[in-house]
Amino acid sequence: MTPPRFADRLLNWLVAPHLREEVLGDMHERFQMRAKRLGASQARRRYWRDLLAYLRPAFIRRKPTVRRFGEFPNPKNTAMIRNHFKIAFRNLIGGKSFSAINISGLAVGMAGAVLISLWLYNEISFDRFHAHKDRLFQVYGLTGDISGERIAISTTSQPLGPALEKDYLEVEAITRVRGINKFLIRVNEKSFSGIEGAFVDAAFLNMFSFPLVEGTTHQQLTTVSSIVITEKLAKKLFGDAPALGKSIQLDSVDHFVITGVLKDLPPNTRFSFEYLLPWAYLKKLGTGWSNDDWLSNNTPTYVLLKPNTDPAVFGGKIKDMTWRYAGRKDVWTHFLHLLSQWHLYSEFENGKPVGGRIETVRVFGLIAAFILLIACINFMNLSTARSEKRAKEIGIRKVAGAGRGLLISQFMAEAVLTTCLAGSVALLIVYLALPPFNSLIGTQLSLPVSSVSFWLAVVGFIILTSLLAGSYPAFYLSSFQPVGIFTKQFRKAQLGLSPRKGLVVLQFTFAIVLVIATIIVRDQIIFAQERDKGYANNQLIRVDFVGDIEKHYSPIKQELIRSGAAVAVTKTLTGLAHDGWRTWGLRWPGENPKDTNTAITLFSTDAHLVRTAGMKLIAGRDIDSQTYPSDSFAVVLNETAVKLMGFKKPIGQIITQPHDGLTWRVVGVVKDYIVGSPYEAIPPVVIQGPGAGFTTMHIKCNPAHSTAENLARVEEVFKKYNPAYPFDYHFVDQEYAAQFDNEQRTKTLAGLFAALAIFISCLGLFGLTSFTVEQARKEIGIRKVLGATVGQIVAFLSKDFLTLVGIALLIAIPITWYAMNQWLQDFTYRIGISWWVFATAGLLAVFIALLTVSFHTVKAALMNPVKSLRSE
Repeated sequence: MTPPRFADRLLNWLVAPHLREEVLGDMHERFQMRAKRLGASQARRRYWRDLLAYLRPAFIRRKPTVRRFGEFPNPKNTAMIRNHFKIAFRNLIGGKSFSAINISGLAVGMAGAVLISLWLYNEISFDRFHAHKDRLFQVYGLTGDISGERIAISTTSQPLGPALEKDYLEVEAITRVRGINKFLIRVNEKSFSGIEGAFVDAAFLNMFSFPLVEGTTHQQLTTVSSIVITEKLAKKLFGDAPALGKSIQLDSVDHFVITGVLKDLPPNTRFSFEYLLPWAYLKKLGTGWSNDDWLSNNTPTYVLLKPNTDPAVFGGKIKDMTWRYAGRKDVWTHFLHLLSQWHLYSEFENGKPVGGRIETVRVFGLIAAFILLIACINFMNLSTARSEKRAKEIGIRKVAGAGRGLLISQFMAEAVLTTCLAGSVALLIVYLALPPFNSLIGTQLSLPVSSVSFWLAVVGFIILTSLLAGSYPAFYLSSFQPVGIFTKQFRKAQLGLSPRKGLVVLQFTFAIVLVIATIIVRDQIIFAQERDKGYANNQLIRVDFVGDIEKHYSPIKQELIRSGAAVAVTKTLTGLAHDGWRTWGLRWPGENPKDTNTAITLFSTDAHLVRTAGMKLIAGRDIDSQTYPSDSFAVVLNETAVKLMGFKKPIGQIITQPHDGLTWRVVGVVKDYIVGSPYEAIPPVVIQGPGAGFTTMHIKCNPAHSTAENLARVEEVFKKYNPAYPFDYHFVDQEYAAQFDNEQRTKTLAGLFAALAIFISCLGLFGLTSFTVEQARKEIGIRKVLGATVGQIVAFLSKDFLTLVGIALLIAIPITWYAMNQWLQDFTYRIGISWWVFATAGLLAVFIALLTVSFHTVKAALMNPVKSLRSE
């Protein structure tokens, strides 16, 4: 019979430590006597009554604290803390190879996590530095029901912004932003072209927090001849001299006075410009720049709402604004998109943000967490792998009176010291790795070493890693019992093997997942790259219309062909590797009402597009406005457009565009060619004649000459007709290849972190092999004495590890298949996931595991059995 357990606990808590043993002993003795004489229930009642007798100061009062050997050290006891770190340092020095592996594993894991964290912070902080970030919105358009879905449009008509400011009191300010890079900027003898700028309304710098280093915000862009430039451009134009108040010239025509100099834009903003021009100047340029048509969406519009305005209510008010001004209900509606969601939530379904880069942020956030986790798992494995070497130390200290708390604090001090050293190495790795990492991800990250918050984050990161890595070894090693250790029955380490195996399985599961993902991303990129483009982009260059190029287009074209530098030339609406303009509502004979709501891509050419681009003509002829003047209203369709419109004999068919009354006649059909993303289905394309306007020209260089020779001749022609501007060109094949950049970046990052995960996992496997070989040392000796060969012993020691890798592979396959299948759904043109991908990853994992464990297993198999058995 036992006394009431809760009463015992209460008494143990109440009574002073120096009286606790005596009081409990007396209470238990009386309880046993009463139980025999009066029965158990009566004894328990009296036990509670006796407990109340001890609720007196004489029994509760504590003596001054005297620290006993074995209790947790007082934080104020600096001598104890110094002693812990002194012992920890000696243990690190005593096991140099072990310490080097432990520190390097943690350092690599921490460096990987820090690199990803820097990138994640950059992504999450995009445009969050603006003072009015909670009241800034972009106005989006939303089309009607098109092929069963409603498409969000990030641009609006130019008159929308001023109408919003005029009609609604909730609007504090508006700005429109239209990018430009075609102006030639001249100061004295210096001239620059291709510099990115933007037309904006005067409120732009009041709405967005781009600080000025010269000038004041409220005085900017208020006159048609004012300009604001960045420090970078000021340095180009004026060196170290002040730029404020100086004059610059655009296109050798208009002069502008610099009224402000902006601090260079940070990398975490969607805006990209080196100068700002007033919207009034765009209006002054007139046709081709300014467009007051409510049905022409070509300009992003931003609004700043007044404080306490409900965005949902205001969004409902402006929804039908274009309907009211255009007088039609078959056009788009509008909705608001909050600044904090611009970068991360750029994909929409029916006007609601549903995803975008946030998915990549989440994935790489998990990768960072797992890389740090497997680095910490290595520390656990390598620490507990030395358990037998530390066992006698622990036993002696416990026999000498050390409590578990003291041992735990000692092991945690070792973890903190190791993590601090690893953290220092990790920061050095990050510093050295940042330049190539920045090149890889296409941004400019840096370590903010001058920021106090950064160093606080580093300290917190190290403490977190120390707790994560050191807690399991500390509690595990401190649990060893002296009796088991000194009677040579020490088998507690065997109990720790199962969780350690589970941790290694987790490590390799994550590594295999990344390896499989890398292979699938690579295959998807190759699949898209090998897709038939439908045109020949080799030896094809594009030159934008800047300066006098468009004015002298005809003589330029003639001289390019006459010089032998080009075999064909055409001018177009956009570049071949870019999206064309999308439109809806075209009409044709025998139309299906549903099909007329399908988005159709518009392109344009003056002549010889098929020959210049190397397209394949299926029926009819190419557009040629020089030979056929009526081709201003002619179109060429691609195969998808012919199928959509249901034409059995497309040549001669009439297509109309109701909202502007245009009528086109079909003169040819070309084989489908890739427009926009190579991962998506080819849309219906209508290639118009020269009535649509042009922004660029394409030149098919002569294959009989070298690229350098062709470019030299082409540059000579352009210098003749456009001498004020430097010759600026783009290879179309490079522009096409740039469309794979995001996926290439994902593949490279996944491969990089897969390699890190495998490297760190192998260190963990190395530690587990060391542990197993140490535990089985005598067994290996006995097996060798009984005649086992080196191969048999290696196989005996390796089979468990191969089993762990096999389990990891079985877990990784369904996880990766599901995750990558979801990722592939974003691509219309995509691969299937083949079985060989998983087989390749499995064989790679097995090979790496065998390579890792072979160091210890072969060494153990070759060891003289006398060394392992002599202690017997």
